[in-house]
Amino acid sequence: MTKDDSISVLGEPLELCGDNPVTGFFRDSHCNTCEEDYGSHTVCIQASKEFLAYSKAMGNDLSTPAPQFGFEGLKAGDGWCLCAARWLEAYEEDAAPRVFLSKTHQRALEIIPLDLLKKYATDLN
Repeated sequence: MTKDDSISVLGEPLELCGDNPVTGFFRDSHCNTCEEDYGSHTVCIQASKEFLAYSKAMGNDLSTPAPQFGFEGLKAGDGWCLCAARWLEAYEEDAAPRVFLSKTHQRALEIIPLDLLKKYATDLN
């Protein structure tokens, strides 16, 4: 298992998404990916109360701590590498969280158009 090029959707080196809690397919705090990452954990989001409630309602509880896995649970404001398809699903349900383009892996573009990600970007001037 090797990482694909660590390049963001902006064509620049991929920046750290979040390290408290640690995130990413490789648990390296970056939204790196590889062929084995079938979920494409490539979109760096800024968790919000609304998104966390939506995700929990959809069966993916990201806010409840799971100490057996060393997971503290997400809270609003945390950075997290989300599956690209899950982000798109949340978008279609008007529940998409904000994203960090400089921290979102270029492979997210295989699922989500850049123009759409830009509408939710927290890091565009």
